[in-house]
Amino acid sequence: MSHISYSAFKIWNECPHKHKLSYIDRIKGFEGNEYTAFGSAIHSVCENALINENLDEKAHFQEQFLEELKSLPEEVRANLNKSLVNDMRTQGDILAPLAIPFLKEFFGDFEVVSVEEQLFETIDNDFDFKGFIDLVVKTPDGKYHILDWKTCSWGWKPKRKSDAMTTYQLTFYKNYFAQKHNIDPKNIETYFALLKRTAKKDNVEIFRVTSGPKKTKNALNLLNKALHNIKKDFHPKNRSACQTPFGMCEFYNTEHCA
Repeated sequence: MSHISYSAFKIWNECPHKHKLSYIDRIKGFEGNEYTAFGSAIHSVCENALINENLDEKAHFQEQFLEELKSLPEEVRANLNKSLVNDMRTQGDILAPLAIPFLKEFFGDFEVVSVEEQLFETIDNDFDFKGFIDLVVKTPDGKYHILDWKTCSWGWKPKRKSDAMTTYQLTFYKNYFAQKHNIDPKNIETYFALLKRTAKKDNVEIFRVTSGPKKTKNALNLLNKALHNIKKDFHPKNRSACQTPFGMCEFYNTEHCA
């Protein structure tokens, strides 16, 4: 049985050929940088602070950030922006203690259902959906709340907050969490929690993402379209995706994508 994650689906939607190179041919592309190290370290703080009330968030962040930087490939470490890394150490000290208190203020009374819950749910006879939900809490009204932590610089523009492909991550999580636990989707709500590295105020923002039956159907139809093409070994190049918001695709103009 094969599996597909939201990340793999998102790359397929951007460029099926890139999906093939990354997930079928297993060719290494992007392997991380200062930003991914920072995000992983802050994510670890959020995860562990919910389990250990006595956690020193600042110390944990600094330890994890250093470990994440050390785990980067040697050629990436050699080109790190030292000034940016130093700024991130300071920014992490500010941000690390803020997430969980804001979470408690936002939801009020709640119980933690799961942290880093794995999803491995059947899509069809050939594929499972694989994912990890950062956090699930339950409020006294019986509602389940799925939350995904996202680190960013100063926040997201309204267009990104409402972008279908971005929000489909939570649509899938809601659908397959409901399938896993046999819960009515009407009793599940989903949120992104933005952890803003460079914001001068309001460093944490939680906003709800709605996924009703129509949106869920659209997301699953597109997922099934992706799986149909993957099974047929149909991986066309999307030349309009070579230029990304973060620069050129890592496979652009290489032996893998001439």
